[in-house]
Amino acid sequence: MTRSRMRPASIVPLAAFAASLLAAGVAAAQQGQAPADERYPTRWAPRIASAPAVRDALRWLDGNFPAQVQEWVRITQIPAQSTHEQQRGAYVAEQMRAAGLEVSADSIGNVTGRRRGSGGGPTVVFATHMDTVHPMDTDVTVKVDGGILRAPGVFDNSASVADMLAVIRAMNQAGVRTRGDVVLVATVQEELGLVGMDWWLAHNPRPDMVVAVDGGLGPVSYGALGIYWTRYHLTGEGSHTNTSTGKPHPAHAMADAIRSIYELRVPENQGGAVYNVGMVGGGKVFNAIPQDVWFTVDLRSVNPALLDSLDAEITGRVQRAATENHVAWSREAVQHQRAAGTEEMLRDRRADPIVQTALDVHRFLGIPARAEATGSTDSNMAVTRGIPSISVGRARGGDQHTLSEWADRDSALPATRMLLLLAVSLAGMR
Repeated sequence: MTRSRMRPASIVPLAAFAASLLAAGVAAAQQGQAPADERYPTRWAPRIASAPAVRDALRWLDGNFPAQVQEWVRITQIPAQSTHEQQRGAYVAEQMRAAGLEVSADSIGNVTGRRRGSGGGPTVVFATHMDTVHPMDTDVTVKVDGGILRAPGVFDNSASVADMLAVIRAMNQAGVRTRGDVVLVATVQEELGLVGMDWWLAHNPRPDMVVAVDGGLGPVSYGALGIYWTRYHLTGEGSHTNTSTGKPHPAHAMADAIRSIYELRVPENQGGAVYNVGMVGGGKVFNAIPQDVWFTVDLRSVNPALLDSLDAEITGRVQRAATENHVAWSREAVQHQRAAGTEEMLRDRRADPIVQTALDVHRFLGIPARAEATGSTDSNMAVTRGIPSISVGRARGGDQHTLSEWADRDSALPATRMLLLLAVSLAGMR
């Protein structure tokens, strides 16, 4: 990893960009690929991109991209651990006001900016979470390594915040008007279980559509991965080591429980599931049986029935281990996010125009895309409420939630173009 000065990103002139799209379309036709999937309805049409105001907005994004990258860096360097997003939220609110949005902040810190439409169109929410998993004293200085930006939180999710601010400015600069309202919601506590988005949806009028901007560029997720976080405690009277022989031992029970959990077989052909014992703890001293030990289970599946059955099975195995070792046990449901369903269960969701519109916009821009009946973003909270919802990518990158997190700088430009065209398509041109 090397340090260097920020260099302007390569900007693709609009004419060259259009030519590249035409070439991609010709190549696709020669390979027998249809430009869109005719089985599903869409709100996209190529004429949207050819409208003068939209062309101007795309051109503005091209020319403004170096400034967008600088803002991306600035946002990344504002620490924003979950529940400590206030400074970043203040910056985002300031930028929303400068862009002419109607701005508000709620009691837990979500920042909302509304761009009013002319009327007669749907309200479309774009959700971008502001928080990161990194403690407030983490060094979040962005290092530039060629075309790669490196810093904790630079990919997840600072890129999304910068992308969406750029989209609103481009629409303003080019005079793009939509029929429906475009609403930006900068959420908090996403990393703690989508807390901010859940709160926002519970305390605001129901939107017509929700788009979460999160994850790598390419997948269009229209489902919701169910996530159950559970903490199990095993307790006993304890004893000094010298007098511990044959006495009930919570740590022994915990070991038996964890071993049994990892012998659990996930049923096939039900959408699949994954689980993990992520944390263990307990005890106070070396020379005693601990009176209280605990461990956590992270269980995930898109199938709500499978999720509940596996949760019950895991709990049953903990109970048996406790009984066999003559210790007490308890269960704490730390977080239980509902699953939306398997691909078969979500056939109606796949048929909603929001999904195909996103895929068509990706393909128009030459971005490889695929629809996925899963998701682990702010859109989950809308999906499980029955609101047409997807999540789309912000850039390309990797090593999320680690100190070595990175993002490909130039990939944020096609992602931002995609968001612009998606906003105009879904909210409707005036």
